[in-house]
Formats: sequence, C-alpha cells, structure tokens
Amino acid sequence: MIGEENGEPIVQEVKNDFIPKTFFWMFLGLLGTAIVAWYTYSSGLFINILANDAFGILLIAEVVVVLLFSFLFRKLSPTAVGILYFIYAAINGVTMSTIFVVFELNSIILLFVASSVLFGGLALYGYKTSKDLSNWRTLLFGTLLIGLIVSLVNLFIKNSMLDIILDWVILLVFFGITAYDMNKIKQLSLDENLDKSKLHIYGAMELYLDFINIFLRILSIFGKRRN
Repeated sequence: MIGEENGEPIVQEVKNDFIPKTFFWMFLGLLGTAIVAWYTYSSGLFINILANDAFGILLIAEVVVVLLFSFLFRKLSPTAVGILYFIYAAINGVTMSTIFVVFELNSIILLFVASSVLFGGLALYGYKTSKDLSNWRTLLFGTLLIGLIVSLVNLFIKNSMLDIILDWVILLVFFGITAYDMNKIKQLSLDENLDKSKLHIYGAMELYLDFINIFLRILSIFGKRRN
C-alpha cells in the first residue's frame, strides 16, 4: 500500500484533476458541435451542402479525423490532439445540422436533456462501480460491429422494422460502452506512469462519441418529426 505521505495524496490529486478536465473538454466539444449545427441549419448552409452532395465527403472527413486521432495520438503534441478533437466536433456539427430539418426543436431539446441524464447515470455507474468492466469489451464492440454492418446492409434493403431494431440494439450497446469507457478512464486517471498532458482529451473524445450516439439513437426512436 502506498503511504499517505509518499503517494496517496498525489493519486487523489491526479484523479480529481483528470476527471473534471475530461468532462470539461467533452462539454466544449458538445458545445462546439451544437453551435456549428445550429449555424449550419439557421444560415441555410446545409442546403448548399445537400445541393452539392457534400455530406458524403463530410462523413469521410469525420472518419479520417477519428483515424488520425486514434493512430497518431501518442505521437502528436497536446495542442495537435486538441485541434483534431475540435475539428471533428465541428465537422460533426455540420452533419448533425440535418436533425433540425427532420425533428421539431422542442423534441430535440427534450431528448437532449433526457440523453444527458441517462449518460450521466451510466457514467456515474462506470466511475463508482468496484467491478472491472474490461471483460465487457469483446461483447460490446463485437455487437456494435455487427450492428454497423447490418445497418450498412439495410441502407440497400430499406427495412423500416430492422431500422427500429437496430436503433434499440445500438442504443443499448452504447449504454454499456459509456459505463465501460468511464470505468476505463477512471483506471487511467489512477495510473501514475501515464502522461496526463493530453490523455484527458482522449477520454473526452470517447465520452463525446458515446453521448452523441446515445442522443442520436434516442432522437431516432422517440423524436417528433416535422410534418
């Protein structure tokens, strides 16, 4: 056991600093996405993007940024990692502007709040639980991969019932992934051998993606569509 004088206060300090920084960066990413999404919709910019068939390019750009973030994270400086994070949040804001076209604003706001409450509860469970959730990884990400493959196939089949089933399955998977990711972030915060200078941005990206996926699935299932 680490003595109080030698290590325990240090561990506690790292944990107390790391977790808030992670959530603060997640909040900044979500705020940036929301601002860009609303501007893209309210300014009519999304119409030009749709007219020029640019949404496909934006989706590819999102994937590229995520891959760069994932594979170059260790090599890049904290500043570069932060820039990639906000680039992704901004591009995602542009693509998400379409939700304002499809769904009523009151419904979007209400379900965003509901998603936030659900996300908060799941993250709290992942943080507070004494269980090691690492053994969830194979089941969660295996199910997610299958769900994504079936979703791609359904783009051609266009089965509405299958769409509903996929929304529920992927939503439940991201419930589990949120708890898993939060549990993993807690473990990272306690590892004194890791460089924490940019690790909180990595955690923020994971939680950001978890929240966005939960929100979009809930919106797809329960959202009130415009006439």
